[in-house]
Amino acid sequence: MLIHLNDTNINFKTIEQIVTCLKNGGIIIYPTDTVYALGCDITQVKAVERICKLKGIKPEKANFSFVCSNLSHLSEFTKAIPNNIFRIMKKALPGPYTFILEANGNVPKLLKQNKKTIGIRVPNNLICKQIVEALGNPIISTSLHDSSDDILEYFSDPEMIYQQYQDKVDMVIDGGFGNIYPSTVIDCSTNEIVVLREGIGSLEVLN
Repeated sequence: MLIHLNDTNINFKTIEQIVTCLKNGGIIIYPTDTVYALGCDITQVKAVERICKLKGIKPEKANFSFVCSNLSHLSEFTKAIPNNIFRIMKKALPGPYTFILEANGNVPKLLKQNKKTIGIRVPNNLICKQIVEALGNPIISTSLHDSSDDILEYFSDPEMIYQQYQDKVDMVIDGGFGNIYPSTVIDCSTNEIVVLREGIGSLEVLN
């Protein structure tokens, strides 16, 4: 199903339709402030497994992000965050960044894997924000890649995405053309802050 949403005039009945799909174990492709992403409700383990199968990866090897509407969910899934890291996150988010943080005990139970870190995203995209807020918990998410892990230009066009994925996902949400550049990934899980990938998020937030 292809669903059109205008981020300047969001139809909340459509948001409710998307949330119902997620709560029923559906997987969606939706816009963020970077590339379009595959996502599902964090509580729906079978949906996570569907995404892994679609991408040809094992759940224990998957590098999913937890897409949140704000930073209020952090304590549910991460260990205590040092003040200097939290200040950086408050400066950078919402925005095109993924922060790698130490995971707490809730994460393995949810995803049936023994991951010590998780990636946190708070995209600066109103459609994404409204979906996550209405859902009431984070979306497990991964960027659209091809088999060689490249982000191709057609992944920015929701109509073309729908042609490619209409029989593989439950909904494709057309929020207009997306970006072809990924988020900046910053590892804050150890004593040293490490930039793992420089995307469209400026590194000035670290200063």
